Amino acid sequence: MSEAFLKNAARRYESANAGTLGWMLDREPLGRGFLDTKLSSLTLADYTRADGLRGPDFTYGWIQGRGLEAIATHAAFFADRQPELAQKLDETGMRLYGLLKELQSADGHIYFRYDADMRPLRAEGDGAVVGQKPAGGIFTYSDAFAAKGLIAAAHRYRPDDLPGHLDYFHRVIAAIEEGRFQMNEQAELGPVALETQADDFGPRMILLGAAGMLERLDLGGHAAFAERFIAHVIERHLDQATYLLRDAPGDDRCNVGHGIEFAGFALDYAPTSRDPQLVRALEQILLASLRFGFAEAGLSLTVSISTGEKLSPYQPWWSLPEAIRTAALAWSLTGNPESMAAWRRADTAFFRHYWRGDPPIAFQTMTAEGPVDYVPATPDLDPGYHTGLSLLAAIRVAGAKAAHPFAEHTR
Repeated sequence: MSEAFLKNAARRYESANAGTLGWMLDREPLGRGFLDTKLSSLTLADYTRADGLRGPDFTYGWIQGRGLEAIATHAAFFADRQPELAQKLDETGMRLYGLLKELQSADGHIYFRYDADMRPLRAEGDGAVVGQKPAGGIFTYSDAFAAKGLIAAAHRYRPDDLPGHLDYFHRVIAAIEEGRFQMNEQAELGPVALETQADDFGPRMILLGAAGMLERLDLGGHAAFAERFIAHVIERHLDQATYLLRDAPGDDRCNVGHGIEFAGFALDYAPTSRDPQLVRALEQILLASLRFGFAEAGLSLTVSISTGEKLSPYQPWWSLPEAIRTAALAWSLTGNPESMAAWRRADTAFFRHYWRGDPPIAFQTMTAEGPVDYVPATPDLDPGYHTGLSLLAAIRVAGAKAAHPFAEHTR
């Protein structure tokens, strides 16, 4: 049964990723050449200037960094399978790489939101849009996504640029460990936001996603931070009674998608496989997150650790492909039928409830009543990052198991 599922899943995942990427490449770019995935996943209508901050006058650094990593990574994957798609990805990737590199070189940072003249902006509580303060020594999620994207693209297109981008990446790592990483990019960048923000594991989780990527690019020597990050999150955030990850130490809330994403990134880091106890702990984080998090269509955004109550009506798309990735990686290491069942459950939920197929995109958010107009983080649809890179990891697992069906497990 597993063999048939693996073959079918790998085929569907490759088709879904190729479809999404082709759809994205066929759209006219934003501004000077940035990715444009600005449309409603409900109505399929493009956002216009009438949609304000969702519209084409605003470019989100988050999305462009994510998209660049996804494009460079998928170009390598499709090079032999679909050369024409890979060529189009490379053409777009080289253009986007040049734009993002130029943007980052201005002051050493990438910002969350830019206006049509590429000036960093933030939105205040009353909706007013004002200029964002220069980041200086503060780093953000936009820096994290951009650093990963620039490394992936430079490795493929401009290897001589790698040292500068790796230095940028390590400055983000240092900012996290030194308390200079600001999570809320809608607030003014500065000490007030840093001093009042929660001790969330999100920054370490996102940067941990670079560890496996660096290893696959033969840059594993730059991934030593991963062991520190994994240990930090396990020691400070893991609730031993439930195996859920607390958003912050002492907090009762758990973002189950972030817990699943953390476990997947940790399992994707090769040295993890040499620690059976850690592998089992990460697998239990996955299984607990699914057990507590599943609602009508997908995974609730937040749950209570003490009561199991679902604290949000929203069920975003991204946690399901992340669950596919994490379950695939866990099963590949343990052979645990519970992880295979988790993989199948996440796969079924995503493709039954979220995946539109025509066009090859997903509804961004569900509730008990069905798809809703709730935009998580940025209005742009996923540029092959959460969905594409997650499914790509599962394809690798399926391929490896087909080649080595009797590989040893850590169980």
